Amino acid sequence: MAATRGILITVLLAVASTAGAAVLPEERADAMYHRYDGGGVTVDGPSLLVRKNFKETFSVSGNYYVDNISSASIDVVASGASEYSEERTEYSLGGDYLYSKSLVSAGFTYSDESDYTASTIALGVSQDFFGDLTTLSFGYALGQDEVSQNGNDDFEEDIDRHSFRIGVSQIVTPRLLLDFNYELITDEGYLNNPYRSYRYLTDPLDPSAGYQFAQEVYPDTRTSDAASLQFRYRLPWRGALGGNYRFFTDDWGIDAHTAQLSYTHVFHELWIIDVKYRWYTQSQADFFQDLFLFPSQDENDYRARDKELSEFENQTVSLYVSYEQALNWRHAYKAGISLQYDRIAFDYDSFSDLTRGSTLPGDEPTYSFDADVVKLLFTLWY
Repeated sequence: MAATRGILITVLLAVASTAGAAVLPEERADAMYHRYDGGGVTVDGPSLLVRKNFKETFSVSGNYYVDNISSASIDVVASGASEYSEERTEYSLGGDYLYSKSLVSAGFTYSDESDYTASTIALGVSQDFFGDLTTLSFGYALGQDEVSQNGNDDFEEDIDRHSFRIGVSQIVTPRLLLDFNYELITDEGYLNNPYRSYRYLTDPLDPSAGYQFAQEVYPDTRTSDAASLQFRYRLPWRGALGGNYRFFTDDWGIDAHTAQLSYTHVFHELWIIDVKYRWYTQSQADFFQDLFLFPSQDENDYRARDKELSEFENQTVSLYVSYEQALNWRHAYKAGISLQYDRIAFDYDSFSDLTRGSTLPGDEPTYSFDADVVKLLFTLWY
């Protein structure tokens, strides 16, 4: 298995919002509402986070997150199934220990929905060097998921996930911060969706005979690598530029590129405006095809028609507005509110929109849609 490749020699760049000597995260409480609406899918719900520090050496946090999902996506509609609704609930606990210039972090996350449970344990270490101008970090996460199928009590499968990360953050000048990041992820187990199907021609010699659906067939292992380079540059006025490039590749044949530019401006010490543009593109998996000639012949004849494994791109334009106000309260010194809005345009180059129909299978127009993402966040620092 590719997961047993040799020693990781990697450089990872992660954008750091702050730089300097190792410090514990700020004590704060967050309450957030999030909503995603696009492609026939609506996801919304609340999130609550509380973080508390002890004796300036130890920090603990807890998070509660809910997704209420209502789906009439292209896959659901094309298969003739009815719209469905479900709820996903996530709980997480975390801790940080500060010792001199080292920060050790650990966390546990558990999420549950009607047909999927996931638990993840994560560990991380960061260390400052060279007068606190350089930070080196390492991380490892183990995920163990259980996949079931609504309406089928006999179906139950497992997934094991391993993630290894290494990163270097460097203060180049008083105005410029650079980050380099690398991550290796290995997945093993049941990696496809038990509800998803691919399509094939009823008669390969006569496309007008139509097509049929069959259960997708995936490999039971996947190894992916991702490397990124990010920068943050403080401008002479109350502004900052940010940029990010990330390259992703895996042994399923997918190569992906992500590029992002951002500008941040502070108004009157209280208001912060962030404007961002993000572009993402990927190639399709080796075993993806919008229309197969015939059905899969055996368990190693992999077949997929998941649009997220197809060739596609998306573009995101974002506007974030934040306001922070100092307080004279006994138990809190600052409060803030942030409104975040993203507009995402998805264009799938090799996935057809079966709801629009055509004379012959394979002649359908390609699929595209727009999505809106809104987050409203309240924060109290204490």
